[in-house]
Amino acid sequence: MDLFDYMRSATQEKESPLASRMRPRTLDEVVGQRHIIGKDKLLYRAIQADQLGSLVFYGPPGTGKTTLAKVIANTTRADFRQLNATVAGKKDMEEVVKAAKDSLGMYGKKTILFVDEIHRFNKGQQDYLLPYVEDGTLILIGATTENPYFEVNGALLSRSRIFELKSLEKDDVKELIYRAVSDQERGMGSYGAVIDEDAGDFLADVSGGDARAALNAVELGVLTTDRSGADGKIHITLEVAQECIQKRAICYDKDGDNHYDTISAFIKSMRGSDPDAAVYYLARMLYAGEDIKFIARRIMICASEDVGNADPQALSVAVSAAQAVERVGMPEAQIILSQAATYVATAPKSNAAVCAISEAMEAVKNQRALPVPAHLRDSHYRGSEKLGRGIGYRYAHDYPNHYVKQQYLPDGMEGQTFYHPSLMGYEKIISQHMHFLKENGG
Repeated sequence: MDLFDYMRSATQEKESPLASRMRPRTLDEVVGQRHIIGKDKLLYRAIQADQLGSLVFYGPPGTGKTTLAKVIANTTRADFRQLNATVAGKKDMEEVVKAAKDSLGMYGKKTILFVDEIHRFNKGQQDYLLPYVEDGTLILIGATTENPYFEVNGALLSRSRIFELKSLEKDDVKELIYRAVSDQERGMGSYGAVIDEDAGDFLADVSGGDARAALNAVELGVLTTDRSGADGKIHITLEVAQECIQKRAICYDKDGDNHYDTISAFIKSMRGSDPDAAVYYLARMLYAGEDIKFIARRIMICASEDVGNADPQALSVAVSAAQAVERVGMPEAQIILSQAATYVATAPKSNAAVCAISEAMEAVKNQRALPVPAHLRDSHYRGSEKLGRGIGYRYAHDYPNHYVKQQYLPDGMEGQTFYHPSLMGYEKIISQHMHFLKENGG
């Protein structure tokens, strides 16, 4: 490193955002994630012993993936290299591999390569790293906000341990906030700032477990607030905190896990007849900018899959809502979606239609295609009678109750049932009606 590189590094460290300056340097400074870096956990012991294999850190933004990589960099005796997959190309990887080979060959020193946003590497880029991970030239540490089982090369995953980082607890974020405000060396302590307890509680809560969001708000508050009061300090009040983080930091990626987790919770809440939970998850999706047509489609599916004939009107409501939101758009569409979601959530439930088609599909799949009974076959074309088609068919409307007993299933399947109406809602009436017909039909 020459003088200019040193000065650039020193300036960058001093001028970098608070969240970056406050990154823990040792394992003991790390807050949260005790499920993977508690003192009795494998990862803690491996870092302390400098005996790491390839790793993938997976979790939401602001949970400490890069932080753990930096801690490893400060702890390991191996060479530590870092790439960001959003900007790195093959040339960058080739340079890292060449340096790693030289270091291993000349000094017997391992190289740890940390790849941030590893899911941004395409398949070819990930494949390029594979042989060097396999032969030990590189120890790979990947960080991703996406599910690695979907986004990372399976061969790389098979050679790596996956550690899932979770959103920080409120108390963890609060500890980081107070540490950042008081730290004289890397934090905002030199500004003479204090943060009110209710402001700290608010920021820790609305950050949604994202430490970076909370620290960014703290930094903005300190830098933009005048000194006030007899003590001459900068006071971060609740009002200041609300101004600095104007929107609740909802963790929601329309292409990632949170998208699928939230829509899953939304559907399960409607299925479970909890309208409050359903409308809450609906609000989360709408607040995060989810496609209203996508939400409407999920409500239509739930109306048929989980309500069915227990309330046939549910599907009509869902379909009407889907058409309405396309014509109306936001913000009024949220009212329409709320109406449809709460209707489906409070409707009586039955999955008898799902079971019926599932059982029928299994029968079709596992049994040979039996011929349609002759009396049910089409008899409208010329010569059909000579072939015996339609002969003996009994027209239901010619009989009492518009019902007559006759065979509809193919020969060999007589008496087999697929649809079993529940005793919920309108389906109870269906069940009673079918029983009546069978008992009284001609």
